[in-house]
Amino acid sequence: MHSSHLLLEEPIRMASILEPSKASFFPAMTKIVGTIGPKSRSVEVISGCLKAGMSVARFDFSWHEPAYHQETLENLKAAVKITKKLCAVMLDTVGPELQVVNKTEKAILLQADATVILTPDEGQEASSELLPINFDGLSKAVKKGDTIFIGQYLFTGSETTSVWMEVSEVQENDVVCVIKNSATLTGPLFTLHASQIRIELPTLSDKDKEVISSWGVQNKIDFLSLSFTRHAEDVRHAREFLSKLGDLCQTQIFAKIENIEGLNHFDEILQEADGIILSRGNLGIDLPPEKVFLFQKAALYKCNMAGKPAVVTRVVDSMTENLRPTRAEATDVANAVLDGSDAILLGAETLRGLYPVETISIVGKICAEAEKVFNQDLYFKKTVKFVGEPMTHLESIASSAVRAAIKVKASVIICFTSSGRAARLIAKYRPTMPVLSVVIPRLKTNQLKWSFSGAFEARQSLIVRGLFPMLADPRHPAESTSATNESVLKVALDHGKTSGVVKSHDRVVVCQKVGDASVVKIIELED
Repeated sequence: MHSSHLLLEEPIRMASILEPSKASFFPAMTKIVGTIGPKSRSVEVISGCLKAGMSVARFDFSWHEPAYHQETLENLKAAVKITKKLCAVMLDTVGPELQVVNKTEKAILLQADATVILTPDEGQEASSELLPINFDGLSKAVKKGDTIFIGQYLFTGSETTSVWMEVSEVQENDVVCVIKNSATLTGPLFTLHASQIRIELPTLSDKDKEVISSWGVQNKIDFLSLSFTRHAEDVRHAREFLSKLGDLCQTQIFAKIENIEGLNHFDEILQEADGIILSRGNLGIDLPPEKVFLFQKAALYKCNMAGKPAVVTRVVDSMTENLRPTRAEATDVANAVLDGSDAILLGAETLRGLYPVETISIVGKICAEAEKVFNQDLYFKKTVKFVGEPMTHLESIASSAVRAAIKVKASVIICFTSSGRAARLIAKYRPTMPVLSVVIPRLKTNQLKWSFSGAFEARQSLIVRGLFPMLADPRHPAESTSATNESVLKVALDHGKTSGVVKSHDRVVVCQKVGDASVVKIIELED
């Protein structure tokens, strides 16, 4: 992967751009989160998604009941067994999301310059003149002249399926709006977004808590995507809630930044969260269009320096109905990678899109091409400078492992870890080669039974750029001797050989603990 590294800052032969890319065991270093839904929930399609490069499956509870998502999850488990590809599970909360309720599911035609009333009376039938919504406080939150957007699940920005309107007056609990563009709304639910308006609803709703404590606990979710995170307190509250739910105390919380309020408190949120999702659908409405790229670049830089995974959404909307992305979308995916994104999240494109497998495949190919021109040298220097001196023991080992791997042109970095922290720190320095994270299980007890930890830690690295997990045999516990470490290393190298990541005479950098000391060693593989 590292051998074909190019730099955009240097002259490159234009004809070399057309040379086909070498096949690699890992489709790309950048991870892909796929939202599983009506068009992608069969075992066959999920298997295709996993083979194409999806490493995290997102379950969005804005749609359907837990029983429906449970069926989908069982299909995911079957697909994981068939493909032998690890996949993490992300539960996406509804949060304070405002929705238009269309119980009849009839298409609603809205004409420019006409008026429409938004009412909290959900018993009413949705029509061109009246749209029932799931929130009774809108009339208190908005005023004349405010902007409201309504569209299909995950606002597409497309003129034909989304509408923007201006508040003309407030009548008690109802809000009267003037429609600004003609559109046809189809489906049972449409997202409503009031631009730059604070909605007085809890970030973690009662429905969310119910779903997490039943479906989430039952399925030991790896990630919680906290929709509409507006303050660090939202993350603290969610973490406190998870801490009381057994195994979910290990679940990582990804704060979803969707509005100006989240942007204003970004630094504090980043400090509390395990990762960040830049929800560009809603953000693109709240922010002026010319500011979106600036927020993306600034937010990704902050996440990179903090060593926390950053996920970018809304990249190939047009692939919901088309087999190829637009030129702008293809460039956008590449720029997200160059900006430092760990993962790309696909929403409507895989949830209800016609080509879920093809979408994942194309996004993966674009990511792989962008990774070839990522300026690792500059990034490494920036990160080391940001960390400053004196470095912590672990930070020093991680940066040294990456520097050594690049100097000796290693094929892979192998890191032994029990918590996953050491491997994530190595990945933070964005090495040009894959980091194989060998998670050594720890034996733990709750006074009633003994169990091994490690599965959570392994799956949670599936959202980190360049990090590929492997769960070691529990018979080699974390507190092991150098002899068992060597046997685990042999297993890791054999795995690397069979998967084509390493071959004879390749160099490999190994990062492991020996007693109380952390060791970085370089080994050359024999025939």
